[in-house]
Amino acid sequence: MRPLFGRLLRVSNRSIFAFIFFFSLSSSCLYFVYVAPGIANTYLFMVQAQGIMLRDNVRTIGNILRQYTNKNSTLNGTDYPDGTNSTDFTAQSTMYLPENFTISPHLPCPEKLPFMRGPIDINMSEITLEEIHQQFSDMDIGPGGHWKPTDCTPRWKVAILIPFRNRHEHLPIFFRHLIPMLQRQRLEFSFYVIEQAGTQTFNRAMLFNVGFKEAMKDRKWDCVIFHDVDHIPENDRNYYGCGEMPRHFAEKLDKYMYILPYNEFFGGVSGLTVEQFRKINGFPNAFWGWGGEDDDLWNRVHYAGFNVSRPDGDLGKYKSIPHHHRGEVQFLGRLLPADGTLCTI
Repeated sequence: MRPLFGRLLRVSNRSIFAFIFFFSLSSSCLYFVYVAPGIANTYLFMVQAQGIMLRDNVRTIGNILRQYTNKNSTLNGTDYPDGTNSTDFTAQSTMYLPENFTISPHLPCPEKLPFMRGPIDINMSEITLEEIHQQFSDMDIGPGGHWKPTDCTPRWKVAILIPFRNRHEHLPIFFRHLIPMLQRQRLEFSFYVIEQAGTQTFNRAMLFNVGFKEAMKDRKWDCVIFHDVDHIPENDRNYYGCGEMPRHFAEKLDKYMYILPYNEFFGGVSGLTVEQFRKINGFPNAFWGWGGEDDDLWNRVHYAGFNVSRPDGDLGKYKSIPHHHRGEVQFLGRLLPADGTLCTI
């Protein structure tokens, strides 16, 4: 009986050690998600994106094999893939106005100007605000980063709201890219940097609400864009005008491998007209910490009967300046009650 008892004791010890190991591992993972939800979500979305990419690659290989085996799907000088024709490809290249197009100070600025070339050269190297002031000193930029075109009448007046705390190295990089892009789009715009003071947990949503009220006191805007300071657009044809709002601009983030994490994702860069934002009663004020407020905004938008638009193709690509959410715990609740009651601005 002793050998059998000893064997059972050894199995029992292994089970205890395994339980302790997995308990410690799961506890560490939960603690990591709690104290660094931004990093945890990024890792989660990267794993999810890998699965989506693998599925899409398998599907693409299958389509290629089907085209190869289908004798009627040959490509020559007159045939085009997927049932398209030459006029489809011509339309894609002539969608924007030609180089010799002339604009007039007395006419509205077109939305598809020849100045909008597409991909932007992204420069993430550090730069100071003083250097930014010098770089744009001859471009008639007023206080608050206000600018409007003089060679045509701006079609839209856009307020850019930026929630901010301890990202001083990010602001100049942000302005380096956004100012030239918005000028090429011939929009009238101003930047409103809403900084949260003190040591209390960051409240991105409340900062947006405060920024909206202050912006409305400053000028009569057509729409508002809620823009994280660490998101840099990669294409200047991602038009920041107000015509297709509510709009989610940052559809494809590099940190998520340029794949939309989920259909209701409304984070990073989004925009609404002034009337739409007032109708949905703004952002919820009670989201302290990282995450949740964008999902709640999506719910408010759909509860009000609006549909969210997104840029076509790869126009919604953004690069993210690396940072961490450490020290900002995640708000795990959801604040939209079943009866549809909304928090007030």
